[in-house]
Amino acid sequence: MHLDTVLDDLRRLVEVESPSNDPPALHASAAVVAELLEGRLGGSAAVGADGRVRWTNAGPDEPAVLLLGHHDTVWPLGTLERLPFAVANGRITGPGVFDMKSGIVVAVHALAALASEGAAPAVRVLLTTDEEVGSLASRDEIEAEARRCGRVLVLEPCGANGAVKTARKGVSLGRLACVGRASHAGLAPLEGINAAVGLASVLTAVDALGDAAAGTTVTPTTVTAGTTVNTVPARAEATLDVRFFDEHELDRVRAGLEALRPTNGATLEVDLPLNRPALPPSASAPLLPALRSAALEAGQEVGTVSVGGASDGNLAAAVGAAVLDGLGPDGDGAHADHEHVTVLGLERRVALLRRLLPHVADVEVP
Repeated sequence: MHLDTVLDDLRRLVEVESPSNDPPALHASAAVVAELLEGRLGGSAAVGADGRVRWTNAGPDEPAVLLLGHHDTVWPLGTLERLPFAVANGRITGPGVFDMKSGIVVAVHALAALASEGAAPAVRVLLTTDEEVGSLASRDEIEAEARRCGRVLVLEPCGANGAVKTARKGVSLGRLACVGRASHAGLAPLEGINAAVGLASVLTAVDALGDAAAGTTVTPTTVTAGTTVNTVPARAEATLDVRFFDEHELDRVRAGLEALRPTNGATLEVDLPLNRPALPPSASAPLLPALRSAALEAGQEVGTVSVGGASDGNLAAAVGAAVLDGLGPDGDGAHADHEHVTVLGLERRVALLRRLLPHVADVEVP
């Protein structure tokens, strides 16, 4: 592995900004991702209508390992002007460098190293464009490929000190709406039922539905209300982020929300759908011996961790695939201005994945 080449490939990816809800930007990013795959690995990369990128060295019916990731980011266009790609003091910075364009580069160079040795196992690469916004469009293909391959390595950011993620919480991205009655705020304020006040009266109770012992969090995120400055609001809404290890906890939270009553006579509407089920430790267990063997061969100590964030690894595990997540390089600051990976972490992760892939390919799955 030539570090300068790896860094240049990462720069190319980071400097093509790719916010999830910007189709032209995603297609520009997809073109660079496809060029990188083809240039380093040969073959042809397929780019879908939404910018999804697929590449494989496997035959149509050949058993393969799925390498799963995404090239969309949370950063809006123009972020590069404020947070440019840079390498300094052993750190690599730039929007999306940790989450998760460095993971793509790790996969490409690990495969390239194996191919140069004539030892590359059969793999299928799937890089989506909507992971950061819930994977609603790509989930059918993610699930289909996970079933097809049975073994999935997810290139998402690692945990602290390079830990591989072997369990993730499930997530619901929901909505709590308060319905009141509009009236003129000056002429007839008492004829209205203020939905904003009604929503405010229950938000503390919403927050209290979390259960730290169970690992359940209930977080009101955005709040909106009203139409004009002189109208009693007829509707107010709060979006909710709910995380859990046990899906029964989602049922409990939903029941708790439905039992709430605003203090001013307004009514509540609850919408709390399941976005991603939890990734349980049992999904990672079949691949842990492969991880231990690869770490030993690479001369690395690689820990494991359970985290609150969800990924497309959750979707793969839900259909019965064996999953190791968080195989991107060491770093920090996902979705934050201090987002970075370390140069050493990048080198170490290429070395680890290079050794991990053949071991995972040898794992028999049902």
